[in-house]
Amino acid sequence: MSKIIHPVAGTLAILLIGIFWFSTLIAELFGTKAQIITVKTAIPWGFLLLVPALAAAGGSGAIHSRGRRGGFIDRKMRRMPVIAANGLLVLIPAALFLSWKAGADEIDGAFYAVQALELLAGAVNFTLLALNMRDGLRMTGRLSKRPRKRLQL
Repeated sequence: MSKIIHPVAGTLAILLIGIFWFSTLIAELFGTKAQIITVKTAIPWGFLLLVPALAAAGGSGAIHSRGRRGGFIDRKMRRMPVIAANGLLVLIPAALFLSWKAGADEIDGAFYAVQALELLAGAVNFTLLALNMRDGLRMTGRLSKRPRKRLQL
């Protein structure tokens, strides 16, 4: 069962983080103040899916690895504390703060400072999760380590 849960939960988690990040960026760059407020107040509701998805991916990954070590597993395991700490100590508090500020219609300097931090931390987590996904696909043989040769015309 963990062979099904792990890729599904991991894919859901990276998709949600990507949706949060890109919706924030698009709203900030091209949206109205009302759209920014809508995005920032909606993101914490996404935690109801994201947190269980990350927990399921982490737990099923630990079960799936069955105590094996080395190579891709070690790389994935080294990234996980960074992903978790970044999420718990930076991203969730930042999202809650931004939601509170947006809900109070206080889009000010503090909002934008925290927004910049959140975008940076979100990009870090997205990248680390993408690397974990890549390594997982390599472990299962669904992704080759060697780049394919380009077709010569």
